[in-house]
Amino acid sequence: MASPAAGPPAPASLKRIVAASLIGTTIEWYDFFLYGAAAALVFNELFFPDSDPLVGTLLAFLTYAIGFAARPIGALVFGHYGDRLGRKKLLVLSLLLMGGATFAIGLLPTHATIGSVAPLLLTSLRLVQGFALGGEWGGAVLLVSEHGDARRRGFWASWPQTGAPAGQLLATGVLAALTALLSEDAFLAWGWRVPFLLSGLLVLVGLWIRISVDESPVFKEALRQAEERRGRSAEPEQPPLLAVLRHHWRDVLVAMGARMAENISYYVVTAFILVYVTDQLDLSRQLALNAVLIASAVHFATIPLWGALSDRLGRRPVYLIGAAGVGLWMFPFFALIDTRSFGAVLLAVTVGLVLHGAMYAPQAAFFAELFATRMRYSGASIGAQFSSVAAGAPAPMIATALLADFDSSVPVSLYVMAAAALTVVAILCARETRMRDLTDDGPDGDGVRGPAEPAAPEGSSAVEGAREPVQPKG
Repeated sequence: MASPAAGPPAPASLKRIVAASLIGTTIEWYDFFLYGAAAALVFNELFFPDSDPLVGTLLAFLTYAIGFAARPIGALVFGHYGDRLGRKKLLVLSLLLMGGATFAIGLLPTHATIGSVAPLLLTSLRLVQGFALGGEWGGAVLLVSEHGDARRRGFWASWPQTGAPAGQLLATGVLAALTALLSEDAFLAWGWRVPFLLSGLLVLVGLWIRISVDESPVFKEALRQAEERRGRSAEPEQPPLLAVLRHHWRDVLVAMGARMAENISYYVVTAFILVYVTDQLDLSRQLALNAVLIASAVHFATIPLWGALSDRLGRRPVYLIGAAGVGLWMFPFFALIDTRSFGAVLLAVTVGLVLHGAMYAPQAAFFAELFATRMRYSGASIGAQFSSVAAGAPAPMIATALLADFDSSVPVSLYVMAAAALTVVAILCARETRMRDLTDDGPDGDGVRGPAEPAAPEGSSAVEGAREPVQPKG
C-alpha cells in the first residue's frame, strides 16, 4: 500500500495555488518580522530615546506586541467574510493592508523630528500590520488545504507555512546586509528605512500572483450546498463566528493550546535572542542576525519534510515531537549561546527552529481539518490568532523582563517549558484528523460528523471523492 505522503505529481493548478500562497505569506511575514527585528535593534533609539537601553527595548517590544493584539480582530473580520465571500478576495486585501502599512513605516519621521507623535504613528501602523496578518494566515493555508487530495495535504499545506521562515530569512538577510555595509550612524540615520520601503515592490509581485489563482473548489461546493439548504429552510444561516462557538468550541481550544509552545518558542528563538546576545553577552548584533539567517534557511527546508511526515504518522505525533522537543531544548539552547561561539549559537538556533517546524508544519492541515467548510476560515483564524495574544505577543517582553529581573536565562527556559507542557496537553486532548474529508460537513453543514473518512482516490477531485469514499485496504 502506498504511503499517505506518496501520490501522483501535483497538477499545475495546485502548484500555482501553493506558489501564490507561499509568496504572499512570505511577503506578509517579511513585513511582520522586519518590525520585530527593527524593534530589537533600532526602534529603542529612534522612537524611545529618553529611556535607558533595556527599558527602551521593552517599549519597542510593546509596540511589537500591539500588532498581535490586532490579529484576533483581523481573524474575526477576515474569517467572517472569508467564510461568506471566499478565500481569494480576502487574501488580496490582507496583502494590500500589510504592504501599505510596512511601506508607511519606512517613511515615518522619528522621535528626534516630531517628538512623542512618532511612536504613536508607529503604533498605529503596527496595528494595521497585525489586523492584516490576522486574516492572512487562515486564508493562505485554507486555499491550499482545500485543493488537492487528502493523502498529501500535510505536505502541500505546509508550504504556506514556509512563508514564515522565508519572511524571516528575507527580513533578517536585508538587515544583516545593511548592518554589514553601513556604519552605525548611517544605519540609524536612513539605512533602517530601506527594508521597509522595499515592501512596496514585494507587494506588487505578490498581488500579481494572487490575483491569478482560482477560488477553493471545496468552498464553492459548500456555498452551493448552503444555498440549497436555504431554499429548503426559512431559517437564516448562522454567522460563522456563532457557528464556530456552537459546534467547534472544543476545537478552538485545542488550536489555541497547540499554538502556545509553537508561538512562544519561535519568538524567543528568533526575536529575544537579538536582545540576549547584544545586551546580556555584549556580542555584536551581526552575530545574532547571521545565526538567525542561516537557521531560518534550514527551518524553511525542513518544514515540508515535517508536513510529509504528518501525512504518514498523523498530525498529533509530529506535533508532539515538536512541542516536547522544544521544551527540552531550552536549557541546552542558552547553554550553547553562553559559550559566545558563533558555531554554538548557530547550532542552538537551528535545532530550536527545526523542532519548532515539527509543530508549525502540520498545523495548517491540522487546523483546517478541525472545522467545517463554511466556518473553517473563522475557526482556524480564531484558534490561531487569539492564542497569539497570550503567546507570541508578550513572549519577547516576558523573556526580556525575566532577564532583567533575574539576570539569568533559567526563568526564560522555564517559561518556554511551561508553554510546551500546555501544548502537549492540548494535542493529547485532540482527535487525529489526518485523511479527514474536508467536504464532509455533515447534513447541516456544521461539521458535526463521525470519525474521519478515508481519502478520495488518488487523482480524483476532493468533491467527487466525498461522494464515494474509498474503503481502506487491509
